Amino acid sequence: MSGLRLFNLEGGVTEAVPHLAEVEADVQALIEANMETILGVRFLASEYVIDCVVGGRIDSLGLDENGAPVVVEFKRGTAAGVINQGLYYMAWLMGHKDAFQNLVRERLGGSAASQVLWSATCLICVAGDVTRYDAHAVREHRRSIDLVRYRYFGTEHIGLETVASVTGQSAVAKRARRRAAGLPSARRRDEAMAELAEAVDEALLGIGDGVTRVQRKQYAAYQRLRNFACVCPPQQAKLLVYLKADPKGVDLVPGFTRDVTGLGHHGTGDLEVQLRTERDLDRAQDLFRASYAAA
Repeated sequence: MSGLRLFNLEGGVTEAVPHLAEVEADVQALIEANMETILGVRFLASEYVIDCVVGGRIDSLGLDENGAPVVVEFKRGTAAGVINQGLYYMAWLMGHKDAFQNLVRERLGGSAASQVLWSATCLICVAGDVTRYDAHAVREHRRSIDLVRYRYFGTEHIGLETVASVTGQSAVAKRARRRAAGLPSARRRDEAMAELAEAVDEALLGIGDGVTRVQRKQYAAYQRLRNFACVCPPQQAKLLVYLKADPKGVDLVPGFTRDVTGLGHHGTGDLEVQLRTERDLDRAQDLFRASYAAA
């Protein structure tokens, strides 16, 4: 189980006693207004009406940091029924890709619409309480699902706790997980770099609870709801890892760490770590953990 992450939305003193929202709409409105900060998801639409015989409204739609569609469903109290409801909406979305891409084009532009990562479509269920049956149900599905418990602390803070998380296991995803971070076996030019990439992949996946991996053409993203590390395929004799750790809080070492704030690169994160050997990987472990905690 991942630890509780507390978000200060207004600035103020945290109340010690956690409580639920008065109504479900309050939770939805608060998270939609701060979706990128809280979930790492760009908000697209609220109460999105789906065009089908039985009808329905998707609570929230978004696009995550890697360009994958995200369905967010809310429950004020216990998450009864929210998983199946969300899975229904995900199925509708996969069958109506043009409608979603039109929405992305309208909100974020043509470039974002042309790069939607359908293979990593995700469902996030946010509820006031979660039973062990809900958590078990999540782990039984092949879709990417995050089951999140919320609590209010006063009026300025909300806490989120990932109770269960699973990554969709398509055949392509399984093959990608077995090989070095994004580098097909047939293209391995340097065995040492391939072994280093595998070691980085293992270290990031094992850094804590709730870590999932999303493969894009240019990089592999490691998430705990939000990205905390992005790994690019090896470049000659080095592997580049981008972290969410604050570069201003790091003693930068030339040739090992670099502040890339405002500089273009694949993936997300303002701290670049350059890995050439497994010794570099050992040096980077504290930075990995700091970025995981920050996510």
